Amino acid sequence: MLQSLNVHNYALINELTIDFNKGLNIITGETGAGKSILMGALSLILGQRADTSVLKDKSKKCIVEAKFNIKPYRLKTFFDENDLDYDDITIIRREITDNGKSRAFINDTPVNVSVLKDLSTHLVDIHSQHESLLLGDENFQMALVDSFAGHHALLHQYYEKYEEYHQIQSEYNQFISNAEKAKSDLDYLQFQYDQLEALKLNEGEQEELEEELEKLNHAEEIKLNLSKSFQLLNEEEFSVISNLKEAKNALNAIAKYLKESEDLNQRMESAYIELQDISHEIEQLNESIEYDPARIEFIRERLDSIYAQQQKHKVATIGELLQIKTDLETQIEHINSFDFRFDELKKKLELKKNELIQLAQQISKNRKQIIPDLEQKITRTLVLLGMPNAAFKIEQVPVNEFLPTGNEIIKFMFSANKNVAPEEIEKVASGGEISRLMLSLKSILVENKILPTIIFDEIDAGTSGEIADKMGVIIKQMSSKMQVINITHLPQIASKADFHYLVYKQDNHQTTNTYIKLLDKDERVNEIAKMLSGKELTDAAIQNAKVLLGN
Repeated sequence: MLQSLNVHNYALINELTIDFNKGLNIITGETGAGKSILMGALSLILGQRADTSVLKDKSKKCIVEAKFNIKPYRLKTFFDENDLDYDDITIIRREITDNGKSRAFINDTPVNVSVLKDLSTHLVDIHSQHESLLLGDENFQMALVDSFAGHHALLHQYYEKYEEYHQIQSEYNQFISNAEKAKSDLDYLQFQYDQLEALKLNEGEQEELEEELEKLNHAEEIKLNLSKSFQLLNEEEFSVISNLKEAKNALNAIAKYLKESEDLNQRMESAYIELQDISHEIEQLNESIEYDPARIEFIRERLDSIYAQQQKHKVATIGELLQIKTDLETQIEHINSFDFRFDELKKKLELKKNELIQLAQQISKNRKQIIPDLEQKITRTLVLLGMPNAAFKIEQVPVNEFLPTGNEIIKFMFSANKNVAPEEIEKVASGGEISRLMLSLKSILVENKILPTIIFDEIDAGTSGEIADKMGVIIKQMSSKMQVINITHLPQIASKADFHYLVYKQDNHQTTNTYIKLLDKDERVNEIAKMLSGKELTDAAIQNAKVLLGN
């Protein structure tokens, strides 16, 4: 429960401390006294957004600190998961600096505002007029029914499967989209592949062909120079080889006289043999060179085909073309395997769908089981709240899709008049009727589960007299099972308080400040009397106040 709230430098509050208690804590005060300011300060503790506009003194920071007894709520796991020090008495602090920066602390450990929001759902349930308007929202209606059904573990299991299903469905849809596009490209890819396959390319082939073409294009020039070389070596009257042979014979003639000529003669012999070999190779090479127009045409056509593919694919080598061919082959095989993978993914999606259907059916069954009892309890409570002809129905409407909470929506149907068929709440219920409906739901929730501190922020708007008194009775009954903090303008409800706080403001020469105090017995009588008659207290109002408090 909320034990205390301490506020510094917030709106009209300079410094204020409130100690709350078990049971029913009532807060009253004139319009504009600052009751909504208190709610705003508390909302900071619960993780709401803040800025420098909340600072009373712009040169100082705002501090809001709340102390909670969290022992009944079994929150040790939450603290462990968020690396926080657990204490049965937990202190939450929020600071807003003069430059607009915000800091939050749980038991003096800095935390993100998102952690405050998560923790606040376990600590405080704020019910305002705005929340009453949510009663017509289908998501809100669904959440309320599921709270009564108490199948949170099943909903969590369903939601996990729901996320998995949508992930697979997204993959499935993306796969179909990709497959359709790929199949539309298949003919083009196959055409490109067939062109490269038909060429029967070999690594290094281009260089060899270019070299051969160069040779064939210059065949006449090559043969002419080879012939000339051969003739100079071997056929001319003064050929190199003939002259070398005569020189060798001359050295042989003096070999027996000149010992040094022996070495020269051997070298001359080697040169003679080498030149003869060269002459022979030149002759053979010359014979092998042949001008072949057909071969030239073939090579040119082959190279033109290679160059065309290189230009088309923007590459410069056969190696790169071969890699493109391999890539095309991989793409084609991938596309041709789509049917198999499509069937595989479809089976996977169908399996998840069947799992979801089973879980959704169980969720719907759970809701169906508790709905009649819930309808009866709410209707009985509405009768107590002065609506004897009220009819409240909950409809389960199947939908042809999976939602995060199942495959149905919930509709709250309501009628306040006899023999009038119930219609959707947002279409027929007045503000006062919606307030009473919401109070009925909250009061029944208290019976089914441990709720945190609940704060009613003028839930009694639009009611008065006997109805207000009956609302007070129900709120009082709720406070026997949980801490209730109720902000009200109605004396019938204020008189039910276990602890009655008055919010008021005072002006001085420089500023206006909001204060709050716990009223004693006599002060309560006067405050209730003022709520009955206005600022001027009358004996009748005081007497009526005493009667209300006595009741």
